[in-house]
Amino acid sequence: MNTESFALRHIGPRPEDISEMCKVIGVESLDQLIYETIPDDINLENKLDLPPALSEYEFANHINALSQKNQVFRSFIGMGYHESVLPAVIQRNILENPGWYTAYTPYQAEIAQGRLEALLNFQTVVSDLTGMEIANASLLDESTAASEAMALLHAVRDRQQKKDNVIKFFVDENVLPQTLALLETRSEPLKITLVVGDPDDFDFSNDFFGALLQYPGKYGQIRNFEAFTKTAIEKNIKVAVAADILSLVKLEAPGDWGVDVVVGTTQRLGIPLGYGGPHAAYFATKEEYKRSLPGRIIGVTKDMDDQRSLRMALQTREQHIKRDRATSNICTAQVLLAVMAGMYAVYHGPKGLKFIADKIHKNTVKLADTLEGLNFQQKNDLYFDTIHIKANAEKIKTLAEERRINFNYPDANSVTISLNETTSDEDLEMIVEIFADAQDKTPNEVSTLDKDLIADHKLGRQTEFMTHEVFNSFHSETALMRYMKKLERKDLALNHSMISLGSCTMKLNAASEMLPLSNPQWGNIHPFVPQEQAKGYREMLQNLEEHLSEITGFAATSLQPNSGAQGEYAGLMVIRAYHQSNNEGHRDICLVPSSAHGTNPASAVMAGMKVVVVKANENGNIDLDDLKLKAEKHHANLAALMVTYPSTHGVFESAIREITKITHDNGGQVYMDGANMNAQVGLTSPGRIGADVCHLNLHKTFAIPHGGGGPGVGPICVAEQLVPFLPTNPLIEVGGEKGISAISGAPFGSALVCLISYGYIRMLGEVGLTASTKTAILNTNYVKAKLSKHYKTLYSGERGRAAHEMIIDCRHFSKNYGIEVKDVAKRLIDYGFHAPTVSFPVAGTLMIEPTESENKEELDRFCDAMISIRQEVENCTKEDEQNLLTNAPHTLSMLTVEDWKFPYSRKEAAFPLDYLNDNKFWPSTRRVDEAYGDRNLMCSCAPIEDYI
Repeated sequence: MNTESFALRHIGPRPEDISEMCKVIGVESLDQLIYETIPDDINLENKLDLPPALSEYEFANHINALSQKNQVFRSFIGMGYHESVLPAVIQRNILENPGWYTAYTPYQAEIAQGRLEALLNFQTVVSDLTGMEIANASLLDESTAASEAMALLHAVRDRQQKKDNVIKFFVDENVLPQTLALLETRSEPLKITLVVGDPDDFDFSNDFFGALLQYPGKYGQIRNFEAFTKTAIEKNIKVAVAADILSLVKLEAPGDWGVDVVVGTTQRLGIPLGYGGPHAAYFATKEEYKRSLPGRIIGVTKDMDDQRSLRMALQTREQHIKRDRATSNICTAQVLLAVMAGMYAVYHGPKGLKFIADKIHKNTVKLADTLEGLNFQQKNDLYFDTIHIKANAEKIKTLAEERRINFNYPDANSVTISLNETTSDEDLEMIVEIFADAQDKTPNEVSTLDKDLIADHKLGRQTEFMTHEVFNSFHSETALMRYMKKLERKDLALNHSMISLGSCTMKLNAASEMLPLSNPQWGNIHPFVPQEQAKGYREMLQNLEEHLSEITGFAATSLQPNSGAQGEYAGLMVIRAYHQSNNEGHRDICLVPSSAHGTNPASAVMAGMKVVVVKANENGNIDLDDLKLKAEKHHANLAALMVTYPSTHGVFESAIREITKITHDNGGQVYMDGANMNAQVGLTSPGRIGADVCHLNLHKTFAIPHGGGGPGVGPICVAEQLVPFLPTNPLIEVGGEKGISAISGAPFGSALVCLISYGYIRMLGEVGLTASTKTAILNTNYVKAKLSKHYKTLYSGERGRAAHEMIIDCRHFSKNYGIEVKDVAKRLIDYGFHAPTVSFPVAGTLMIEPTESENKEELDRFCDAMISIRQEVENCTKEDEQNLLTNAPHTLSMLTVEDWKFPYSRKEAAFPLDYLNDNKFWPSTRRVDEAYGDRNLMCSCAPIEDYI
């Protein structure tokens, strides 16, 4: 065995297993299987042109050498990003722990109670600090959250405002520039008119439906918006506030003024800068808007035994349900980062956060006092952590960079300085020295002034926060470590067993890919530093863009979108800009197959397009006659076709090149959803099938871990004609010469986790990537063959093969046995497995995707479990209300009661197969009651009074 081959570590089946698996499938070789799976006319003509594969040791040296090209200055830039201290106990036990980072989105609540509690903590912190009634479980970044706030306020306009076409939205001129850029991106296709100005000059005209305020402002000034909000409410203008979450420890909560939405980022609650991400944004609002709240919400409910349980609330809001009626396409959160931020709050508690915020503020006051003593004018009357100094920006910049320090320079005559949790006395002395040198003066001693400007101001916070027991119990490392372990044990992640979710590609997230994330040479870079300070990042990101372009067969890549759904939106916005550049802005029809992901039609609507659904034929493929009919009908206005390939039904449609040609012949561009790219890499490509743009889920095909529901990265790759329109950033030069405005706040989105995909590609190389794709197809067809006598596969290719995923049909179970597909899903928990994707894209089915990382032994265990469950189904009757499936999952407490009342044994319930004796996972709750939770919505920790 070649111990230097990463592919041998990443790919599950051993070489000797492959021939046996092929026999079960009924082919002589893996090559024959691939021949029978992929249509001949889309095979790649040449191998991928990628660098040779590195061993794990070679990659570690390579990535470390690249990191040394980054210059880690002390950055006091602010602008929504601040250095923070990630407690080592959280770094080791969450960020670096596969029990947390390899878990899937908590759709299956019974095996996700730990993550759900951690997210409930996060929501409680946000609700408490913002003073709002309800908060979600995170969004992608602050700028995205602000644009979602604008969309929500637009969606909840009253009947008269909609009738009068009230479309103006006021934006505080002190909003962060990256947020303004994103508001511009989102507003234009929705036909919202932005008006940017000074809130003091706002006339509260009835032409406006909403306003966004920044608190504190981008240069640090804190303004009292209470009167503004009061007048806005009187004029039926709804108000959103973008707020620095740490400043709210000291400042009055915006919710106390009566605002409608508060958004921001929790990055400064212990999350590394990472050159811009990933970071968990927050979104808090009034309970009356809960049905319009974007993203995911964690709520409290009960289980079958009336015990308190948690689950994702209001799941029908998910875009698979709403589709083209959705007001947002958000389906990815930043769960791993939200968990870390929530644990930071648990570890420090309210007193710890007050200590940190007080230290930052008092240091800022001392610095302002010292610089004023040097005769510099400080412009801000009230501030938290940022001062605005009148000075020669060029001179200060030169002196600062000589000392490896970054400030922010709004114009030629001003400098802003944002202090943070890491700021030391030595930092303050260095800053004072820089300004003294600019005036050829001897530096003053740093002021000893011990003054709290906010505490003495009417905006100082009076209300308590984080009074719940969880924020006042775990302040020693031992206590927090055990609390996190307690939660981890409640969750089933990839470190326990296979997660065979179709369309989700839960593959190995190799430790060698993850390790660089802990390196401060990567973690401590502010996204707006001068380019020469981020040479390591720039080289890595450029290489990754080139590799992804080669893999997709396209001309260029943008890494800015930081989720798959955001990538969809970015791709469509690029197509839209392309049509507009050709004086064909009228092209606004988007054809979407009926089997598409729910985010597809939602993204099209957000991009200002009208969705026309294309039928599927009896084989689950796009109906060519219907496609041609609709493409020709909308010939003059066709903008795009959205297609997933292989299809959402797990099939390589042989007519794909005809499908793309029909679209092109009628003036449209082809957008390919890259959710199923794991079946293409090295064998075919979006460019080869005739697409024009695709997004890639780096958190699927390219090994970034799901982290319980995020981080995600959704870059777009485009053909030559679309390159000029790639997204830009207002502060850092990126994107095309005619680029659309920003898609996310940071120029490269979630740059830090791009290291993972870069490592994945560099360590696999062309041979390993292609082998991974072939093995993904092998594993799926092996499972299909083993289950074929027990379950019907709903769709197959023309030669009877599945792609990298398959759908098994459970619809007849209900009629014949009284068993629903959800019962099968819950029963799998008793066998130690996370269920496959339930009822998507077809109700009553399970979509299975094993991925290439699973070995033959694990596939056999899964198949044995599925076969055993099938036998259990046949023993059920419609009249039987007490059976193994409808009672699943079975908890330890349920199994240990003295009085066992069920018509089957405890062994049958908990240990139906022998392998479970050696590795049993116990769910911590019985089946949850979704409907009860939605009727009695509670989305934060209960107040302390409930425990007295």
